Amino acid sequence: MSPGEIRQVILDILDQIAPDEDLSDLQDSKPFREQMELDSMDFLDIVMELRKQYRVQIPEEDYPALASMDSTVEYLKPKLEDVPKR
Repeated sequence: MSPGEIRQVILDILDQIAPDEDLSDLQDSKPFREQMELDSMDFLDIVMELRKQYRVQIPEEDYPALASMDSTVEYLKPKLEDVPKR
């Protein structure tokens, strides 16, 4: 999966979790929590969706790597490189 496809996967998950948020102006370098009203349960939902959809295991100590879109894509790139987009 390419970085652009990973970004789209994250956008799709964010859209499911926070359907009222406008994701069109999401800045990839800024933390999600500075741009959206996400609480800790929403964050866990992102992790659970990645596990459910792509069988990606994300240990709790790696959660800070999912703070922004840029860091999330960078973290997931090696884990999803051989996974075709659904």
